[in-house]
Amino acid sequence: MAESSISFLVEKLGALVSQQASLFGVVEGQVRQLRNELEWIRQFLEYADAERRYDKMFKLWVNQIRDAAFDAEDVIDEFVFNLEHKRQQRFNNLKFLNFLPVCMGLPDKLPLVNELNDRISAVNITLEKILINKGRYGMENPRAYEAGSSSSSASTASSSEPWKEKRVIPSTVEESNIVGMKNDVEALKQKLLEGEMERGVVAIMGMGGLGKTTLAKKIYDDRDVQHHFDGGRAWVSISQEFSIRELLLGIANCVTTLEEKKKHEFSNDKLGEEVNKSLHGKRYLIVLDDVWNTDVWRWLSSYLPAESNKRSRVLITTRNEQIAVDARSDCYKLQHLDENKSWELFLNKVGSAAATWAGLEEFKEGIVAKCKGLPLAIVVLGGLLSLKDLTLDSWRKVLKSMDWHLSQGPRSCLGILALSYNNLPSHLKPCFLYCGVFPEDSKIKASKLIRLWIAEGFVQKRGKETLEEIAEDYLSELIQRSMIQVADTRVDGRVKSCRIHDLLRDLAISEGKEEKIFEVDENIDDGNMLPTSVRRLISNIHHQIISSPHLQNSNLRSLILNRAPIDESWAFLQKYPKLLRVLHVDLMQSEFYVGLKVSRKIGQLIHLKYLCLSGFDSKIIRLPPSIEGLVNLQTLDSGNQHILIPHTIWKLRQMRHLTCRYGWISSRQSMRERWVYGHLGFHKMTNLQMLSLWSGDWLKDDNFNLGKLTNLKQLKLREINPRSLEGLFRSVSQLTGLQNLELVIDYFRLITGLSASNGGAECGTMLLFPGLESFSRHKCLCKLFLGVPIRGLPTETTHYPPNLIKLKLYYTRLKEDPMLILGRLPNLRILTLWQYSYIGEKMNCPQGRFRLLEFLHMQGLHELQDFSIEETAMPNLKTLEIESCDKITKFPHGILRLGNLQRIHLYRVSQDLKNVVSDTPGEDWNRIRLITSYARPQNKNLL
Repeated sequence: MAESSISFLVEKLGALVSQQASLFGVVEGQVRQLRNELEWIRQFLEYADAERRYDKMFKLWVNQIRDAAFDAEDVIDEFVFNLEHKRQQRFNNLKFLNFLPVCMGLPDKLPLVNELNDRISAVNITLEKILINKGRYGMENPRAYEAGSSSSSASTASSSEPWKEKRVIPSTVEESNIVGMKNDVEALKQKLLEGEMERGVVAIMGMGGLGKTTLAKKIYDDRDVQHHFDGGRAWVSISQEFSIRELLLGIANCVTTLEEKKKHEFSNDKLGEEVNKSLHGKRYLIVLDDVWNTDVWRWLSSYLPAESNKRSRVLITTRNEQIAVDARSDCYKLQHLDENKSWELFLNKVGSAAATWAGLEEFKEGIVAKCKGLPLAIVVLGGLLSLKDLTLDSWRKVLKSMDWHLSQGPRSCLGILALSYNNLPSHLKPCFLYCGVFPEDSKIKASKLIRLWIAEGFVQKRGKETLEEIAEDYLSELIQRSMIQVADTRVDGRVKSCRIHDLLRDLAISEGKEEKIFEVDENIDDGNMLPTSVRRLISNIHHQIISSPHLQNSNLRSLILNRAPIDESWAFLQKYPKLLRVLHVDLMQSEFYVGLKVSRKIGQLIHLKYLCLSGFDSKIIRLPPSIEGLVNLQTLDSGNQHILIPHTIWKLRQMRHLTCRYGWISSRQSMRERWVYGHLGFHKMTNLQMLSLWSGDWLKDDNFNLGKLTNLKQLKLREINPRSLEGLFRSVSQLTGLQNLELVIDYFRLITGLSASNGGAECGTMLLFPGLESFSRHKCLCKLFLGVPIRGLPTETTHYPPNLIKLKLYYTRLKEDPMLILGRLPNLRILTLWQYSYIGEKMNCPQGRFRLLEFLHMQGLHELQDFSIEETAMPNLKTLEIESCDKITKFPHGILRLGNLQRIHLYRVSQDLKNVVSDTPGEDWNRIRLITSYARPQNKNLL
């Protein structure tokens, strides 16, 4: 996996040569030599990595290569840092002339260039010695070394390589191992025994350890299945390095009567013909267990008869969804066991004596929580504890070191899960490992994960696609390979958040440490001691590590602090490791701090690409003007934190995601600055894809030039000055690539302005948003949140975004029933009518409207009295939420006809409405009562 680190360094070396070409001379030759050598090494490692993973000598060599690459990265980053620091010193020494451009001449740079030359030369010499050792000890290429038997380490390695071992399939399946699988067995039997008459492929898909092979073997041995597929059955276990001949031999051994000699004499095609001949005209079942490669079915399918009247079947088990898709299979996704079934399986494995032991209840919660419904982990742990004495001390001792017991050996729980990791392409390995930096059991926001991957340099350029698009493909592939689980999806079907199983997280942390990708403080015994070689440090527990004296002078590239105490974090934020690329600080709330003023020294972090400061809740963060020095910053994220941002932020041309929901620009450019630097404004941030801020004078100062941000996909502006609405709307209408738009007015300024101008006239006469007509050109816009008064809704659907999926209206103060018009939007699935969006008394959903709507939330419609749904309207509605609509006293007419309705939330509604639900008799009303809750809705669709 070292090749991923080397790939990043090769790109950095290329950029250094092109950007600083005027500096070099002889240094350029040293840099190019290093770059070329590393490119060859990267190719070699990518080819050899999986095969040599357990070879101790090869691992030593790879570690030395990685350390040399890290040294080279340090040399380059320190050179660039010192160059910029020198420029800043020159600027400070010429304060009285600071209106002049600051330039560094060659005499100023020469000492730095000479130092760079010496240090790069030293790295090249080190690399040369390492490469000589490769030849000296017989590692010229990965295949040759494997073939040589002179080295004892080679033979030892081959015997411990789990991907080269044949999977051991039990002759029978223990009934205790199939707890919770009864429904799975029946569902899969139905897919195999019924359905279309043509040859079909059925796939069992899921992460390692879910019991795919156990389930398949149970079905394979089932009497009904054996009787149905009387023409022949074959079970073939697939290794990661498979051959088509091994597959054909495995099937031939089960379905043909060929002599052993002939089987081995036949060519692949001849052997395939014999298999085809033996199965022709018969109903057969072929099980391909543990398929890792899409080529398996592609190559094998031509040798299996595909008669249209026999209902033959091929059953595949795999961890990779793409394999199921490529085989055009009927895919069955195996799920984790719930808590009850997990405990039942554990009791079956631990034995009858332990199952009735009085002390068992103490351990239930910890065992179930750790195994997270993964049958493999439950079976391993149950089998281990079944051998222990039934004493509290004996069990506590085992469970205290549960992680260790689950990770021992290639056939251990983590060893089996590691097969999936070993099979990943090289570009996905660091992305998967990085998921281990997040706290256990946490939901990981996909957008945050993707931005971190990009900042860390894990995402490789590919054609004209954006890095975000490429990273999203990486995430999808990790999900398809069952390495990451989807937690929530967006309205357009994309992943909103994900999670990683605890055992896979343990694997990521273990591998991340070994590969020197990152270190989690959970694995550091002494919280005051920082490992000198660590490149990325994650602090979840030992928060005192951030006050370590080694921290400031370390070569840390990333520091992630999760829920750190504010006093320790405050001290840290006054000093920074100078080479940081990622700084993520999530601070615990403290009543002793009213805010945080970030040190001006943060402006020295010229390599910083990702900055997240959050966790203060109601406290305010103040950024210094020196942030203009963060010339490589791509992401500034303050979460839901209030943050004051200086106008110098507009100098950061590499910014891609300015995500400060409660952030406002706290200063304006002075006349002197304008004279020296020219006009500073957001319009030059042409790389911006996400802009989320409070509105302010910065919009007017830049003449509402949002239209120049052609890469903008998400725009969220709050506290908009009513006088800015018209100019803002003209600007937004030019952003036809928007996918998500949120505009919310400053209501206090709106109402006070009206009061001053007309003595408090009714809000219906206020300045209105110009309308929605221009959104018809926004073909990518799928989410729209309007929190501004509007004249009315356009009556023609062609005036709306054609692919609008989610709509939220807030304070629009519509007087006419909006449902007549909104019900005709063809793709609308989520509709939220929030505070004062509608001020009428009646609302009716017409017949046949809202064909795709799944979610409807109504809140703060204080005048609404009558809500009805006509026949055939909202046929797909699943969730209805009514909150703070106190004048509704009757249950919405037509609700009983909605057959797909799954949840109803009634919160802060009239007692009359509650009585209707609780007291009305009838079967339909019984169903309504079962799905109705009076608790406050927690649905994230409100945001």
